Amino acid sequence: MHLTRRNLLGLGLKGGAALGATLAAPSIILAESRRPLITSGVMSGDMLADRAMLWSQVDRPARMLLEIADNPEFRGARQLLGPEALPVTGLTAKLDATGLSGMDTAHYRVRFEALDDRRAVSEPVTGQLRLPPATRRDVRFVWSGDTAGQGWGIDESRGGMTTYDTMLRQRPDFFIHSGDTVYADGPLEERVALPDGELWRNRVTPAKAKVAETLDEFRGQHAYNLLDANVRRFNAAVPMLAQWDDHEAVNNWYPGELLDDDRYTEKNVSLLAARARRAFLEYMPLRQRPEAPGRIHRRFAYGPGLEIFMLDMRSYRAANSRNQQAGGDAATFLGQEQLRWLLDGLRRSPATWKIIASDMPIGLVVRDGDDFEAIANDHHGDPLGRELEIAELLRAIRDDAIHNVVWLTADVHYTAAHHYSPERASFQEFAPFWEFVSGPLHAGTFGPGELDDTFGPRVVFQKAPPEGRANLSPAEGYQFFGQVDLDGESETLTVTLMDSAGEALHRQVLEPQRA
Repeated sequence: MHLTRRNLLGLGLKGGAALGATLAAPSIILAESRRPLITSGVMSGDMLADRAMLWSQVDRPARMLLEIADNPEFRGARQLLGPEALPVTGLTAKLDATGLSGMDTAHYRVRFEALDDRRAVSEPVTGQLRLPPATRRDVRFVWSGDTAGQGWGIDESRGGMTTYDTMLRQRPDFFIHSGDTVYADGPLEERVALPDGELWRNRVTPAKAKVAETLDEFRGQHAYNLLDANVRRFNAAVPMLAQWDDHEAVNNWYPGELLDDDRYTEKNVSLLAARARRAFLEYMPLRQRPEAPGRIHRRFAYGPGLEIFMLDMRSYRAANSRNQQAGGDAATFLGQEQLRWLLDGLRRSPATWKIIASDMPIGLVVRDGDDFEAIANDHHGDPLGRELEIAELLRAIRDDAIHNVVWLTADVHYTAAHHYSPERASFQEFAPFWEFVSGPLHAGTFGPGELDDTFGPRVVFQKAPPEGRANLSPAEGYQFFGQVDLDGESETLTVTLMDSAGEALHRQVLEPQRA
């Protein structure tokens, strides 16, 4: 459809300063090549009771134009003038849309107006997001991690990244992406032989043909995932809370590291991570605060029943090591500023359930050669190294009687339910809690992992590849996500671990503990 004054008005645009120049243009039919093209769909995220981040990308410098309404027909739509999408941001644009209070579901429509010809306006792309409720109601959300890893990219002959479609069919209110949103260190081959003799056929772009080093190459990692139709449909319908882990930059990275990897001409990991962070922030609907630019840890109240605490276990850590320090800077993982922020938020939260979205598990041993990548150190005794921060956190949660804390994580490429109890632990100064593991969304499957006894974890359920097999392709069905359902009346929280076909593998019903 060519956009003229008449059909723009028919789509609900009623003039105003934001779009007046576009509406005033005469009915001129423009060649398609002169009109901007929205290349990667739309996204929303970081939703609060009265606002949300809206995101899109265009193929040339252009101004973002938005409409927002409380109905899918866009009756009475409000128009907003968004930012300019410029090469300096990879032609991405995002707007913190305010004034959404009172809406249950916000419907939004995005267009772009070319900067060099204001008559040239893109076709619209629509999206929607459900906003946090003011009163108690049922809430459903999903979580997982790990997209396009271990050589498994978009095979369109197999339907692409189909787990996103399965999650969409659950009709969640929102999605937590637990990290490894891209695999910047994992180039793709066009064809990969499968154990049954068939071929996996990757769609490959120039950015996915090598490890990412430049800012544009990191941007290309994110743009690749948005080529998948399942991902775009999901993003348009479900708002996202995104966090990062290691593969947005390079495997198992930590600040100050120098790479010993012949694939890289740039060996300075802090520089690579800075470029990776910028690309991540450009491509995610993540709100940036002026007083904390680049911050990834943040919190979101979702009605009176839930509050989500998004951690950043990558930016503040010390070097990976044997992880058995008795204290000091070398044991830093979350960092004291983030730890204080988390404890203060947990103490102040009026929500019944406090969800800690963690990009790495607590008790699973994740190795980095002879060193350790995550929290556990396989020592099984009193807390040492990175375990010291977790011990401090768990002790404070117990001592301050902070109830109903649940941990959700990904990272390890299989799914599991872990229960932690001081009765089984070397360190006993904490209250029992649950940790649920899910993923991958669309990557190789591994596991299961070893558990460290310091905090007394017990495997209640797990599903991983058969013994002796690793890096299973998505074609084998070992792709996982988790679903969380809050009953608005009873405030029971039900966690269901699911596979890529939508089969419920394990269900855990948690009753709220009252103060």
